[in-house]
Amino acid sequence: MPQLNAENLAHLPGNVAVPGYDRSKVTTGIVHFGVGGFHRAHQAMYLDRLMNAGQGLDWGICGVGVLPHDEKMAQVMAAQDCLYTLVLKHPDGTREARVIGSMTEYLFAPEDPEAVIEKMASPATRIVSLTVTEGGYNFHHVSGEFDAGNPDVVRDLAPNATPRTTFGLVTEALARRRARGIEPFTVMSCDNIQGNGDVAKRMFTAFAELKDPELGAWVRGNVPFPNSMVDRITPVTTDADREAIAADFGVADQWPVVCEPFTQWVLEDHFTLGRPALEDAGVQLVADVEPYELMKLRLLNASHQALCYFGYLAGYRYAHEVAQDPLFAKFLLDYMDQEGTPTLAPLPGVDLPAYKRTLLERFANEYVRDTLARLCAESSDRIPKWLVPVIWLNLENDGDVARSAGIVASWARYAEGTDESGAPIQVVDALKEPLMAAAAQQRGDKLAFLRNRDVFGGLVDNPRFTEAYLRTLATLHEKGARAAVAELAA
Repeated sequence: MPQLNAENLAHLPGNVAVPGYDRSKVTTGIVHFGVGGFHRAHQAMYLDRLMNAGQGLDWGICGVGVLPHDEKMAQVMAAQDCLYTLVLKHPDGTREARVIGSMTEYLFAPEDPEAVIEKMASPATRIVSLTVTEGGYNFHHVSGEFDAGNPDVVRDLAPNATPRTTFGLVTEALARRRARGIEPFTVMSCDNIQGNGDVAKRMFTAFAELKDPELGAWVRGNVPFPNSMVDRITPVTTDADREAIAADFGVADQWPVVCEPFTQWVLEDHFTLGRPALEDAGVQLVADVEPYELMKLRLLNASHQALCYFGYLAGYRYAHEVAQDPLFAKFLLDYMDQEGTPTLAPLPGVDLPAYKRTLLERFANEYVRDTLARLCAESSDRIPKWLVPVIWLNLENDGDVARSAGIVASWARYAEGTDESGAPIQVVDALKEPLMAAAAQQRGDKLAFLRNRDVFGGLVDNPRFTEAYLRTLATLHEKGARAAVAELAA
């Protein structure tokens, strides 16, 4: 069985699509931070699609890893000449494999930060893109302000420090371009954050101003940060995926990517030094992304939270198991119809009922095997951005909050750290310790979990919300998750 690399591309089985362009002619135009599964199933795929159409060969991607665990990706990309297999898992069980060739190189910043900085400082780099997760933007959940006290940030701001964070590396590259008279690149966020470009601008500008006020003013006035909305369910790659790809497609790939067939990318058309012709690859280039991103964040992302805690507590371990359960499916659709949709602005040209039906179909795709553990992780980054705004808008407009309150209660019960059979739950969250400590108190102090104002703001002070929250929390404790969902779906 051929190991995936450039030399073996021509020898792969016929059921694996390979790049139809000459990769030796692809040059780097984009530096990307955060080369995980989503980036490789999404942005890199769109560029590969464009290159297969005979365009964009000067927009190859240089991947960058900043965190210690990124060293493994660096090793795999070196061994595979930056190639990997993308496998679409269709609802009917069929699988479709393609080797993606749009990545030209991969740099591991802790090993050679200077190489990363100079790559971005090069005039050939016109876009620096990001999928660094919600937590990678270093902002306070409630205030939205840059956290200048973060120890990593403090270290990078020290005089003559060698940059280690994404902020430090990108800012130093911008400083060098400014000093050399080179126009700044565009910073393009592809993370699931409302107003991701606006957030990136505030955070990078704040860091630059702390580093050098004049540089910060230059970044604020000259560097574009387009907003975007991105969507494709991309579970974590497992050993079973690697084995299945080897068996089904005859490819030895150390780190393939599996995902659903659905994909969407809506992007604000705001770039200084040009951009790939992404519209020719299926990307929607628009003047205002916000209506699309709110639709996605409040319907898809918030619905993921609606299903994951209740589902996990009830004994399910995969998203499709929950979505295929009629009771849970009704609850999800009720949340979308009664609480998510009323907070959205008009969306001309979008068939919202069809979009919501498609979401349920996507969640129910058993071949994607999206784990509930993945959806339950890092909730303190997700709930405040995706669900809490829905709650406040509905409270302000006398709307329904029962289901949203129930979702928060299900998170609180999940954070107790055991499921309904008594099995331990591995809570994964940056705020794991305070959240679990609060959850451990809530059978006595029933509002203990809500008292974390950094996560929930003042929700604990709102009687209409707390009444609904306590009702579901009590049912979770007394009767279990399925009974709680039944009450909410009634």
